[in-house]
Amino acid sequence: MAKQLKSKIISKKARVAVIGLGYVGLPLAVAFAQKGFKVLGIDTDAHRIDRIQNLKSYNADVSNATLSRIIRQGCFEVSLDFNLLEQADVVIICVPTPLKRRYTPDISFIVSAVRSVTKHLHKDMLVILESTTYPGTTDELITPELEKSGLKAGRDFHVAFSPERIDPGNKNFVVTKIPKVVGGLTEKCVELTSLLYGQIIKHVHPVSSCRAAEMTKLLENSFRIVNIGWINEVAKMCHALKIDVWEVIDAAKTKPFGFMPFYPGLGVGGHCIPEDPLYLYWKAKRYGFNSKFIKLSADINSDMPHYAVERLKEIVGPPFENSKILVLGVTYKKDVKDLRKSPSLKLIELLKKHAQVDYYDPLVPYVKLGGLDIQSIQLTPAMLKKYKVVVVAVDHSVVDYELIYRNSRLIFDTRNVYKNKKDKKVVKL
Repeated sequence: MAKQLKSKIISKKARVAVIGLGYVGLPLAVAFAQKGFKVLGIDTDAHRIDRIQNLKSYNADVSNATLSRIIRQGCFEVSLDFNLLEQADVVIICVPTPLKRRYTPDISFIVSAVRSVTKHLHKDMLVILESTTYPGTTDELITPELEKSGLKAGRDFHVAFSPERIDPGNKNFVVTKIPKVVGGLTEKCVELTSLLYGQIIKHVHPVSSCRAAEMTKLLENSFRIVNIGWINEVAKMCHALKIDVWEVIDAAKTKPFGFMPFYPGLGVGGHCIPEDPLYLYWKAKRYGFNSKFIKLSADINSDMPHYAVERLKEIVGPPFENSKILVLGVTYKKDVKDLRKSPSLKLIELLKKHAQVDYYDPLVPYVKLGGLDIQSIQLTPAMLKKYKVVVVAVDHSVVDYELIYRNSRLIFDTRNVYKNKKDKKVVKL
């Protein structure tokens, strides 16, 4: 039966279902549809389904024109109905994997999705998990759950893990240009999964097991959280030593080997970096291994908004209470409309305990999240003159930084956008 599925994949007659149409699932579903596969997108969010059916994308990596084209070609349909999974030859799960609390994974979305697949599992179906999770999830949780159908994994159906590597807003590395790591329950599972992704992605890298593939994703993101934590600590150290950390980084990166530049900031945001390494931390502890690097780095990064408040108190001087402060940028990274775990929002929450805080972000006209319900100001010379200090929290490309420089009294630059300004008006992180 695997030969039939292989033939369907090669001829692009395999029907691909993607569960979860967020930042990972939607671009992936679109990529398969653009290559001529019939793709079914399933999500529990009725608003997302409605937007797609009305040809209105909510994802910066997928244009309205692209949605319109693949839907009108009959290559892409979306639904809230999980019963449609029975029509699928391939099911790819791309659901969120948040934390229940600081160091405990929440895999309830994965469990829910897998249970829905189990109800409609049939012989020769290929089930792939892309959601980031701890090593062992595919073998220890997903496979036994799917086998409750009465079918045997590796014999009657196929199971694999292939970690998502989406970088939202990165035009240089869209989903089809990022090499794909694939681990499967059996060699046949790996072969079929590699063949599938090979239809849309040039480089597919198979590994020996699902656990190795799961670990690969966590190594990638743990590498980043550790290095970001380290450079944030270096920034604090350099401030204490009265050294410009940005100058030091620029000097160090002239070395053509053995160094990779990372840059300090207000911490880390989005879903991947703040949470994924903690899945590994949690799993390792269950095996009696305490990952000191991951926890220390997470703690350093989480502390950066608090550190920024202390620096602002130092920069502004007394009286700090009720000072008017403007925060530039509220997204978790530049040029992306994404507020998930944004350190800027944490900074605003902390500052509001002491000061009058506004924000400006050309990508986000208002924020209604957590305890915040605020609107972006209009960026004008007159408005800028009202603030005691302007904090550059996110370095969006479309912001007029020269306008800000000319009309601000004081700037706290956490992103080094004013690297060529040497006067006392600009204070760097």
